[in-house]
Amino acid sequence: MDVSQYLEIFIDETKEHLQSLNEQLLILEKEPENEDTINEIFRSAHSLKGMAGTMGYKRMQRLTHDMENVLSEIRAGKMKVKAELVDVLFKGLDALESYLNSIVTSADEGTEDNEDIIKNLNRILDEGVKAFTQDASEAKEETSKPVVSAAAIATATAKESAQADIALADHELRAVEKMTQEGGHAYSLTVYIQESCILKAARAFLVFKALEELGDIIKSKPEVQDIEDERFDLDFSVVLLTKESISKVQKVVTGVSEIKDVDISEIIVPQREHKDETASETEKQEQKSLSKDSYNAKSAAAAAKQKETAKPVVNRSVRVDIEKLDDLMNLVSELIIAKNGLVSMNSTETKSDSMGGFNEQIEYLERITTNLHQSVMKVRMVPIESVVNRFPRMIRDLSKKLDKKMELYMTGEDTELDRTVIDEIGDPLMHLLRNAADHGLESNEERMKLGKPEVGSIFLDAYQEGNNVVIEVRDDGSGINVEKIKRKAIDKGTITEEQAAAMTDKEIIDLLFRPSFSTAEVISDVSGRGVGLDVVKTKIETLGGSIETKTVLSKGSNFIIRLPLTLAIIQALMVELGSEKYAIPLGSIETIENVATKEIKYVQSKEVIHLRGNVIPLIRLNKILDVTENTKETDDLTIVIVKKGDKLAGLVVDNLIGQLEIVIKSIGKYINNSKMISGATILGDGEIALILDVNSLV
Repeated sequence: MDVSQYLEIFIDETKEHLQSLNEQLLILEKEPENEDTINEIFRSAHSLKGMAGTMGYKRMQRLTHDMENVLSEIRAGKMKVKAELVDVLFKGLDALESYLNSIVTSADEGTEDNEDIIKNLNRILDEGVKAFTQDASEAKEETSKPVVSAAAIATATAKESAQADIALADHELRAVEKMTQEGGHAYSLTVYIQESCILKAARAFLVFKALEELGDIIKSKPEVQDIEDERFDLDFSVVLLTKESISKVQKVVTGVSEIKDVDISEIIVPQREHKDETASETEKQEQKSLSKDSYNAKSAAAAAKQKETAKPVVNRSVRVDIEKLDDLMNLVSELIIAKNGLVSMNSTETKSDSMGGFNEQIEYLERITTNLHQSVMKVRMVPIESVVNRFPRMIRDLSKKLDKKMELYMTGEDTELDRTVIDEIGDPLMHLLRNAADHGLESNEERMKLGKPEVGSIFLDAYQEGNNVVIEVRDDGSGINVEKIKRKAIDKGTITEEQAAAMTDKEIIDLLFRPSFSTAEVISDVSGRGVGLDVVKTKIETLGGSIETKTVLSKGSNFIIRLPLTLAIIQALMVELGSEKYAIPLGSIETIENVATKEIKYVQSKEVIHLRGNVIPLIRLNKILDVTENTKETDDLTIVIVKKGDKLAGLVVDNLIGQLEIVIKSIGKYINNSKMISGATILGDGEIALILDVNSLV
């Protein structure tokens, strides 16, 4: 059974179930008696087990099955949730995520069996059930019959009545007759599984598989679906048609591990006339097919050797609300109407008469394309929740690892960002949160001495601001020690004593974003390895965003990330430099000024202008971009004032063309190491204009 076509669906759905497990386990840790949470975790584990089994991932199936067994006993009230169990379940979750990562990269789950987790789960299960049984026995001491004898009576009764309970339908009786006529046998078997068996359904499957090699199973009690879903006690019955002896059948069944016993008796059916032997054979074949298919539908892939599959493409799908697709369909249909209108006018004999209508059609077309663009953008937008919902678990683990009490508070998880941005923003946010936990928050004892709450707080807030999404990562820790950074930078030779004296606090804090710059005294596996903030800055600026830091010593720090809503289509200001055209993203522009040449001043040999109380450095784009300078002398300069966080700079341009909605096209690897250019766009006349990366220029 080739299941490779379902791989992408499996990966997407597994991610959802794992995230659900993550969130619900965090709740369970705080509310061990929460039945809704326990049920939700059980459902996720059960779904994962079924999906993994269908795809043939046996290790993943086994681990989820063991997790499900423990949860099943908790649901039944036979066990209590303890801290040790939650820790083991979290380890199980990590193992499942590891399996999934392996499947994503190679379509194979790998060879790690995670025996330690499985042993711990089974040990906790045994201890919990024993404790419950002991409590139940003590509670029923006044009863004359002990619990054990009741179970023994139940087993004995089952043994006596199991054979009589299987009633055969007419077509099944005909199949039995046919087998006996051919010199074969029809056996009724009742198989008893050991009480200590954990994987009842798996054992039943192995019995079915073994028996099907000897003949045909035409009946089972309970139904095969119930056996597969473990909806049976410790015994089940089947009717087998075979040409083998009773002793051979018995040997095959008892050869399966954890099978306690098997009762076999031969079914004797009185001979009777039957006219249509062909029909009975057909029915027998149908029954055989149904019997096998119904049990093995989900297990076929697991039983067979999995075929080699190509590496799946991940993160290429977006789930879309059907209403958004309806809007798109309507707009596309209007686009076709507009196109037909233009075609019709083009074929009109007196084209001069249709110019008024032509202009109307162009306006109509413009309206539709604008709406179409907005609709497509909405389809591409994904809530930031898909990235941030894994962070509470990370903070929980860091709290234990660092031995610091801390809590993560998140707001604005429903804020939407373009899918391409969402895929890239996870790592930078993770670095910032780890920094807040390790560097930002003080130890429990230190916080108590300072009169702060013992539990440190980390905040992750997301909200929309104009055409940007702002994400803030802040904490109520010690803040950033500017003097410490200054000393470290001087010691490392990053800056000189003279430079340090002239730098503002903000400029010193920005040193943290330099490669391999860390103030950590001790290098740990949490942070302080010399990577982190420089990676954060590079990644965010690659996405067209910016990051700034605000801090108050002993009060806490705040890292503010600003990201564009989308990377596909932006509003830009088109400018001219010599004979070339460039685009500057509108979101980066503060204002446009005409400044007299004589107003340019020099600070440390660099050109600046003084504008409304701010000293703004000038950037001569024609020199940086190596554009032939405009030879025409002018008294005024056209300056586009751009911003990056709190910093301002003035881009000197030759001429302004106007505002334009542009589609960003990636340059790819055609131009290497050119950070000043973020992409290109094709203008209406077919000319290509490069898009300037304001962050890099500033």
